[in-house]
Amino acid sequence: MKPHNLFCYILCCCSLFLGCNSKKAPTEESISTVAPKKTPLSSWHESKSKQAILDFVSVVTDSNHQDFVPIEDRIAVFDNDGTLWVEKPYYTQLKFALDRIKATSKEHPEWKKDPIVQAVLKDDLQAILKEGEKGLMKVVMYSHAGMTTEEFDQQVSSWLDTARHPKTQKKYTEMVYQPMIELIHYLQENQFKVYICSGGGIDFIRPWAYKVYNISKENVIGSSLKMAYEITPEGLVISRLPEINSINDKEIKPVNIQLHIGQKPIAAFGNSDGDLAMLSWTASGKNHSLMAFVHHTDSIREWQYDRDSHVGTFTKGLDSARSKGWTLIDMQRDWKVIYPYQKK
Repeated sequence: MKPHNLFCYILCCCSLFLGCNSKKAPTEESISTVAPKKTPLSSWHESKSKQAILDFVSVVTDSNHQDFVPIEDRIAVFDNDGTLWVEKPYYTQLKFALDRIKATSKEHPEWKKDPIVQAVLKDDLQAILKEGEKGLMKVVMYSHAGMTTEEFDQQVSSWLDTARHPKTQKKYTEMVYQPMIELIHYLQENQFKVYICSGGGIDFIRPWAYKVYNISKENVIGSSLKMAYEITPEGLVISRLPEINSINDKEIKPVNIQLHIGQKPIAAFGNSDGDLAMLSWTASGKNHSLMAFVHHTDSIREWQYDRDSHVGTFTKGLDSARSKGWTLIDMQRDWKVIYPYQKK
């Protein structure tokens, strides 16, 4: 008899002894409060992708299976943009950066002659993109540096409370992928340590990662600016400097995984060529592993793109997944719903 049921049984017996009106003691069946077991990945169709995930978790958590993996080695890493939430029509963090420049440009008269700032104020995204990495880095520096970590955290949180996606008019934190959130929770329930490993900014993701994904701040890996420890009249602060510390993309992802976690994951999830090195690094480990790409195939409920997309380019990764037998999660075929609000 389970401890909870035994406790209930003892209470009932005591009641009978003291003169309870019940004519007979309840059976074990009548006092059972065990809830039905929740079906994992309920927003997924029955598909090869879902089965591959279920099979993987089943064997690595089975102590009698040859592919069993100890709890301390059950590490899963997820890209963010295009893997856990929407990245079209362009990266969410870029939208945040553009809005920040617009909101603060009057406080920086030195920006007036900068063509990048003028392009931002005119909503001329193409002019910014023509400048390539140099233009995008300038946008990041102007919008992300020159404040303390606490101030930046507050700026991100405030923006996410009011900003809306241009296609759906939903909050960006509502534009997360419900099936992937279920996957994160399923792994956590099976004693995986789950990390985000994103090309997006580490400090952009940290303020809301726990509330939206159930992933704590220390389990976020991402691109970063250099910082400085400073003594100010208000107290001790960490200030964000206008210098790049790390761009967490492509081959740098495995490097930062090693730096932050110290060992190889056994499961990795991405959606673009920027994640290929992370999945390859995972596949090279000694333990049984799962490598999966989210393939954006749904032009109606989301977007359809892969090889020719400037955001989330998926060429080498798509070829590698097919040649190596990695899991390709087909968004159109595999997911019953895409966003959490569609469940209502």
